[in-house]
Amino acid sequence: MRFGRPRKVRTEPRWLSWSLRRQLLVGILLPTLLVIAYNTYSQHQKTLVALNTAYDRTLLASAKSISEELDVKGYDDLAELRALVPYSAQEAFEADNQSRMFYRVSNLSGELISGYADLPIWRGTIPMRPPYAALVDFYNADFRGEPVRVAVLLQPVASAEGRTMAMIQVAETLELRQAAALQILWDTMARQLVLLCLIALIVVLVVQRATRPVRQLSTHLQQRAEDDLSPIDGTSAPRELLPLIDATNDVMQRLSHLLAHQQRFVRDASHQLRTPLAVLKIQVQSALRDDLPHRQALEEIGVTVDRATQLANQMLALAKVEQLRQQSQPDVVRWDETLRDVAIDVSPLVAQSDLDFGIHTRAAPVLAHEWMLRELCRNLLHNAIRYSPAHGTLNVSLDVDGDQARLVVSDSGPGIDAELANRLFQPFSAGDVQAGSGLGLAICLQIVRALDGSIELVNRTGARNEVRGLDAIVTVPLAHAGVRECASNPRNALDE
Repeated sequence: MRFGRPRKVRTEPRWLSWSLRRQLLVGILLPTLLVIAYNTYSQHQKTLVALNTAYDRTLLASAKSISEELDVKGYDDLAELRALVPYSAQEAFEADNQSRMFYRVSNLSGELISGYADLPIWRGTIPMRPPYAALVDFYNADFRGEPVRVAVLLQPVASAEGRTMAMIQVAETLELRQAAALQILWDTMARQLVLLCLIALIVVLVVQRATRPVRQLSTHLQQRAEDDLSPIDGTSAPRELLPLIDATNDVMQRLSHLLAHQQRFVRDASHQLRTPLAVLKIQVQSALRDDLPHRQALEEIGVTVDRATQLANQMLALAKVEQLRQQSQPDVVRWDETLRDVAIDVSPLVAQSDLDFGIHTRAAPVLAHEWMLRELCRNLLHNAIRYSPAHGTLNVSLDVDGDQARLVVSDSGPGIDAELANRLFQPFSAGDVQAGSGLGLAICLQIVRALDGSIELVNRTGARNEVRGLDAIVTVPLAHAGVRECASNPRNALDE
């Protein structure tokens, strides 16, 4: 048994994949065609009404012509009608050789006086408001297997010898009416077809001209070089295309920024990793030559590998910060909970340096990716632990000031020079090249910028302006939705 590939089920209407020109043409011409078709049908119905009105008048005239040739003898029920119908009464119907006329003259009882005996007797009633100044009724019927239009006239007949009421019926076949209606219909359809073709031509020309900027924009983008992310010039574009051009320029700007960041990352990574790898190669060669004792050589190799690993991890962290900035809207994260989790993670380092550690937090919800906050806190605490002397103090506080969350990491280290503070946030600018890679504060700066916050390093001085340590101060806007949530479930600040 052979099984073919499963067929893909289309979940979208096929017309959604049409070109813009095709959608415009169909969207304009189809309603126009429907309107023209309805207008043609309505006009045809009005034409039939008008033709019936015109030919009914002729039927009434023939009936009156017949009534003028009637004579009566006697009165009322004893009256005797006599009819002498001239040929002129039929001439108006039969001159065109298309329609035929039939008539019947009878009294009110239906007794035939003259005409066609098989013409069905009228059984209707005269309308309350007849269309003409006469007792006349018009109706459709079948006679000898053909549809006919019948006019019935109730005509008083009087003479010197009597008085009575006559019923005159005149029937006409519909060939002439149908031929006239069909001719008018064809003429109307011909004019409507010409109108539709003219509208279609105008629509094609207008749509072609209106979509020309779209085609020009598409051609311009296709002819661009692969690395050309310059903004699109929209000065001559229609107003409807300006939002698309602005959005495209915004995407290009972000792609340009991301591409520049990736290129800078690759350049910095290749430059920074080259040195520890070269050092590692020299150390391995030295160990192979037995220049140093094996244990000492392995310890030096281990230090170099640790530095290279730290450098690679921080460079990947720096790249991840940029990646998260390009992602969707972050979530509301409790900064105080993240800070305490990181403090627990670095507690072995605090214990190793025997630091007097204190932490004070308040509920601080912010809009951020949790990884960013965790990386920010980890880098600041690692720097503070690294530069704090043994048995020193390390205090961390997270407070809320208005609509801002303020984190202060205070160590008891030697502080920094004013000149060094200006460039510490630049990549690979370390205060101690032997102790770090110079990426920790650069990562912190990128994270804080992604959170629309600020960061600064301030020396903490005593009464005699002696430096007692360094304060790393980070300010980030609060998430107002999160503030309301925390207000309903507050968490008391703790000191450790």
